[in-house]
Amino acid sequence: MQENVNVKEIAKVFGKLGIIGFGGPAAHIAMMRDEVVIKRKWMNEQHFLDLLGATNLIPGPNSTEMAIHIGYDKGGWKGLLTAGLCFILPAVFITGIFAYLYNLYGQLPEVQPFVYGIKPAIIAIILAAIYPLAKQSVKSINLSLIGIAVLLAAVFGVNEIYLMFGAGLLAFGLYKIQSKQKNDTLQSIVPLTFLQITQTTFWTATNTKLFWTFLKIGSILYGSGYVLFAFLDTELVATGLLTRQQLMDAIAVGQFTPGPVFSSVTFIGFQINGLSGAIISTIAIFLPSFVFVALLNPLMKMLRNSKGLSAFLDAVNVASVAIIIAVCYEMGKETITDWRTILITVVSAIIVFNFKKINSAYVVLGGSFLGYILRII
Repeated sequence: MQENVNVKEIAKVFGKLGIIGFGGPAAHIAMMRDEVVIKRKWMNEQHFLDLLGATNLIPGPNSTEMAIHIGYDKGGWKGLLTAGLCFILPAVFITGIFAYLYNLYGQLPEVQPFVYGIKPAIIAIILAAIYPLAKQSVKSINLSLIGIAVLLAAVFGVNEIYLMFGAGLLAFGLYKIQSKQKNDTLQSIVPLTFLQITQTTFWTATNTKLFWTFLKIGSILYGSGYVLFAFLDTELVATGLLTRQQLMDAIAVGQFTPGPVFSSVTFIGFQINGLSGAIISTIAIFLPSFVFVALLNPLMKMLRNSKGLSAFLDAVNVASVAIIIAVCYEMGKETITDWRTILITVVSAIIVFNFKKINSAYVVLGGSFLGYILRII
């Protein structure tokens, strides 16, 4: 298994995922697994699971941080920056185009007929990816019970960060009881980096507020993009910087564009203060993810080498898989609502489970095309 990967290869993989990555974090992670574990064999299932578990322990957009983790793991600092930027920038560019058109015409273009078939296809892709990850993560009866408990709690709406840390701490406690070891701790140094922003024409009072608002959100936000929109309602709509209609339209853009949902912030920044607002907002929301991953990734080997903390990480991995299954269940309830979406899901599932070498991009495009055809029948 190769230790280091050419930066151009990293750019190719994550640039493609940034363009075809519809469906939110669960779908993005499924596609990343397809690319880096199945096709290119950059890492095994266990290491991918470890990175996924670590990603869920820090604030910020999960799929973006997963991309950054993989890039750092395979290409060092260059890989970290390359993977993160290549995954983020296509979504930001596409969202920027929508933001410009919306600002110009006051409404969004009609894309629903093409989006209709994408989500059912994505559900099949997620299921195909999560099945082997679930088999890999459930290593004992204790872990299987923790996974079931997390899945049920997630379906009933318990906050995912409580589930992650709760599962990890429970497993760590069980390990301590079973092994009767008293000292198994991890010491870590968390350096703080102070970033001084040069005064430019971008640095207006409005952009200053946007920067600090989105930097704060990117630094503390756990959970899905929907949690992001709740923050934005409080920070921007309540203060009068953004109308609720603009927020709703930003949510719509986040749903029908590929890549991370956090790219909706580009749309919002553009509506508030034009191009400079879009750029400042985008940098601020994603910057903490790069910092957090750069700090956490070097500690992964230390986590695995400590038996107690390895038990913690195993439980977090199981919880991560359970939460993705819960997300898939919720997506299914919202998406699979008639015979057309059932048909698209079944056809997509047959393809992804039986023809594993087929690129997930073709499944997404096929679902979109089939959905469009079925809608006009």
